[in-house]
Amino acid sequence: MHRIFATPFASVYPLYLAKVERKGRSKGELDAVIRWLTGFDDDALTRQLETEATFADFFAEADLHPAADLVTGVVCGVRVELIEDPLMRRIRLLDKLVDELAKGKALEKVLRG
Repeated sequence: MHRIFATPFASVYPLYLAKVERKGRSKGELDAVIRWLTGFDDDALTRQLETEATFADFFAEADLHPAADLVTGVVCGVRVELIEDPLMRRIRLLDKLVDELAKGKALEKVLRG
C-alpha cells in the first residue's frame, strides 16, 4: 500500500489551495474541481476535511464523475490514463485537474464541459 493512501486529504488540501492561489485562482474554483470529480456537495467536502479522512476513505465515499475518463495527460511523470491501481489513478486525476487549474486553463475546460 502506498503511503499517500493513508495520508489525510485535509493535510494535502492546503497545498492544493496554495498552488492554485499562487496562480491567481480561487478556493471556490478548487472546490468546484474537487466537487466535479468526486460528486461531493459543499457539506460532504467540508465533512471530509473536518474528519481528516484519508485519501483511501475520501475516494471510497466519492462517486467519480462519468467524464473523469476524459482526463488524460502526465502528472508526476506518469500518464494518468495508464495508472492501473484504481485509488492511485483517482488521486492522480485530482492532481492533474489541480495542475490544469493552476496553469490557467478555463474552469469549464478543466471540468471537461
